[in-house]
Amino acid sequence: MEFIPTILSGGAGTRLWPVSRTKFPKQFCDIFNSSLFQMTLDRLSKLGSPWVVTNEGLKVLTETALRNSAIPVEQALFEPKANNTAPAIAFLCKVLQQQGKQKSVVGIFPSDHLVDNAKNFEAAVKLGIECAQKGQVVTLGIKPTYPATGYGYIEITKDVFKTSGGLSAQPTKGFREKPNFDTAENFIAAGNFFWNAGMFIFEAATMIEHFKKWMPDLWAVIDTLAPNFNNLKEVYARCPSQSIDYGIMEKIKEQVCIPCDLGWSDVGSWDEIAKLKPSAPKTEVDSYRNYVFSESASIGDKVVGFIDVTDLIVIDTVDALLITKRDSSQKVKTLLEIILKSGPGRAGKLAAEHPFEIRPWGRFEVLRDTDGFKSKIIQVNPGQQLSYQSHAKRAEHWVIVKGNPEVTLDDVVHQLKPGENIYIPQGAKHRIRNPDKKEIVEFVEVQVGTYFGEDDIVRYQDDYKRV
Repeated sequence: MEFIPTILSGGAGTRLWPVSRTKFPKQFCDIFNSSLFQMTLDRLSKLGSPWVVTNEGLKVLTETALRNSAIPVEQALFEPKANNTAPAIAFLCKVLQQQGKQKSVVGIFPSDHLVDNAKNFEAAVKLGIECAQKGQVVTLGIKPTYPATGYGYIEITKDVFKTSGGLSAQPTKGFREKPNFDTAENFIAAGNFFWNAGMFIFEAATMIEHFKKWMPDLWAVIDTLAPNFNNLKEVYARCPSQSIDYGIMEKIKEQVCIPCDLGWSDVGSWDEIAKLKPSAPKTEVDSYRNYVFSESASIGDKVVGFIDVTDLIVIDTVDALLITKRDSSQKVKTLLEIILKSGPGRAGKLAAEHPFEIRPWGRFEVLRDTDGFKSKIIQVNPGQQLSYQSHAKRAEHWVIVKGNPEVTLDDVVHQLKPGENIYIPQGAKHRIRNPDKKEIVEFVEVQVGTYFGEDDIVRYQDDYKRV
């Protein structure tokens, strides 16, 4: 039996703006000195080789993370558009069926959750696999620590389906929508209600049968998917948007829940992060319970001071500053909607983009962007190279600050080292390559010309098939 742990990676993480943005959502942000996506990859890799289902807009970020973890990029499935969890899981099941893996047991796990108790997590998943082999659809139920109104709940019976590793799998009585506070308190008091964290385990063939029975319209569409995915956009255009909870989990009888304590958090707000991560350095005068999160790599040693204020959360990035009272950070999404309504241009970019971008070969960060010039700091990962390209509307000047790159300029190769520079005339073919296997190449680029958009590129050769 093969176990296929699968990461569902979607959403914009708007409640964690300005760190999380549409093109760089929270699962890829280094909030805990490593991204939640990478932490999820590492956690699941101990149980099997992870697959990923995500959207096309996160292709570069996803494939970069998979390569860094030596996981085949072919195990990433890219949806043309976000259509909620049911189409994503149906897409995965159809691909596994096409590959003859329908008897495999699949685990579905969110990409942006924190799990501190790895031992309990592994024990729960292993018990879940055993139950899935017996035809059950399994949910991992998180033991509630307070009467939360922001989570759905799973109600279980007192019966026991199977036990192992100090855990028990118990029949699910029903899924409960997000409750009000009084109802949540009653759930806690009853003792048989658990948070629904969106973690499921099932045999692919079993879930396919559930799709055929409970969501026949969706499966009829997904079932037309060609093995080479050449009709994927057409298929997704016809898929109804629906959650797996509503479409299947709330209807089937053949399911169990494994209550477990995983040290779990959905990392869903800045209030939650303030509980999980120590504040950045701050100076306070007659001020208490204030919290600071700063992107130190971009901001440096910025001093943050508080005078006569309490219970503030300050989120500081290079191009945006958020200040909120504790227990009010759920309103960040509302704030972002107001910013977007202020008009296109800069407001839209603040919602979607950072000054930096991740590319298959490394990353760059914009330092200045003016009408007359644009400057960047660019990093090229070990063994990687940019495309062989030219620009019609700008020239570039590169100053190497780290590493020993090879620069090809109109088919002539130049060996450079820190402190050296090279001029790239407008229209010249050029590329930079990092031949080192361990060290990053870093250089400062200054563009001069009439247009500095990323679309002013003609590619002649490219390792990432963008020609």
